[in-house]
Amino acid sequence: MIRIVLAEDQQLLLGALGSLLDLEEDMQVIGKANNGSEVLDLVQKENPDICLLDIEMPVMTGLDAAEQLKDHPCKVIILTTFARPGYFERARNASVNGYLLKDSPSEDLAQSIRQIITGKRIYSPELIDLAFSETNPLTERETDVLHLLAEGQTTKAIAKTLFLSNGTVRNYISVILDKLEADNRIEAITKAQEKGWLK
Repeated sequence: MIRIVLAEDQQLLLGALGSLLDLEEDMQVIGKANNGSEVLDLVQKENPDICLLDIEMPVMTGLDAAEQLKDHPCKVIILTTFARPGYFERARNASVNGYLLKDSPSEDLAQSIRQIITGKRIYSPELIDLAFSETNPLTERETDVLHLLAEGQTTKAIAKTLFLSNGTVRNYISVILDKLEADNRIEAITKAQEKGWLK
């Protein structure tokens, strides 16, 4: 029996997904969580074979939880509506065993779970196309600067946080706008978030 833990913040979807998987003769949903933090507790307690995670959840995202489960024996599958290259990149770095889109048929999900249990990795074809079509043009430092901008920090505050001069931070912002082809900071932040490049 494949023992599964589910994490999804939309109650209706959580219930439906649980019921669908419970219909499979070789699967059993042994726990349900509404956020990444709850799922980590469940995994420790129940020691499931499979952990099925949504990405965008309150308290802790599915990707944050996946990163923390990297060394755990349970196999992690991300199930999401978001086909964003940045998310996929993070999921791969966290060594997830599967990254599937929610609009796949339910029988595909059950089949993917069976294959993942045998050691295969399964990624939605749309994601693989995306991963090769667009990579994050920002350096790690530029991403840090954009992250702090997204938090509402001023140029001066960013300079202090990153131990840089105000001028250097302004240069970084100018390069970021240029690379993201954005007219202003808000547009740059929005573009980076939509692509999943801001963690």
